[in-house]
Amino acid sequence: MPDHIVASFDADLRQLRSAAAEMGGICEKMLAEAVTALVRRDAALAQEVIKADARLDALQREVEEKAIMTIARRQPMAMDLRDVVSAIRISGDLERIGDLAKNCAKRTLAIADGFQAQRIVTGLQNMADLVMRQLTDVLDAYAQRDLERAMDVWRRDGSIDALYTSLFRELLTYMMEDPRNITFCAHLLFYGKNVERIGDHTTNIAETVHYLVTGQALSAERPKDDRASQARLEPDQPAS
Repeated sequence: MPDHIVASFDADLRQLRSAAAEMGGICEKMLAEAVTALVRRDAALAQEVIKADARLDALQREVEEKAIMTIARRQPMAMDLRDVVSAIRISGDLERIGDLAKNCAKRTLAIADGFQAQRIVTGLQNMADLVMRQLTDVLDAYAQRDLERAMDVWRRDGSIDALYTSLFRELLTYMMEDPRNITFCAHLLFYGKNVERIGDHTTNIAETVHYLVTGQALSAERPKDDRASQARLEPDQPAS
């Protein structure tokens, strides 16, 4: 980015980007630890994820306040204004990602002593791994103003939706076969939906990067493949 005549304006923009980058790092750590806590049934680690959300909330407020002050004092235009607005949008998505990761950690605490279904947990872990890669890639795209990388994240969202639909079907099968599995599987359903929603927020960030770089909102329809609401089970379908 070119320097401005008023050096303090550049400092304002750097602070906004720095706070957004810190939020991104916290989100990546929260999601990774939330998944590790589930796989290991680690209640202490889940609690750490929950505690980390407070810092994320504080940073989001800091970004909003700094952005408002920057607009009021500098009256930015064109690319500069998009830079400030994008920081506000992205901080909002990152704050929501933190909330969803925190909710995942709470689900882990709720099922710490529940039914063991390693295949389901592994499926959730695989989906979360895809989402974490999307989050890392879109944060890098924002930092580098890389439009193509952001659009690659945007196009990959459908694969996460498809994984969630598959997970939904399998969990529903477990619940139908044995009512004792209902509580555990219901928590995992919510867990999976939280992870899928994190994927949606990464595509929101990708759309913001598109706006930041091009100055135009992305008009194309986002690829979706979440068919959980239409999922049906065949009679006598076995659970693996």
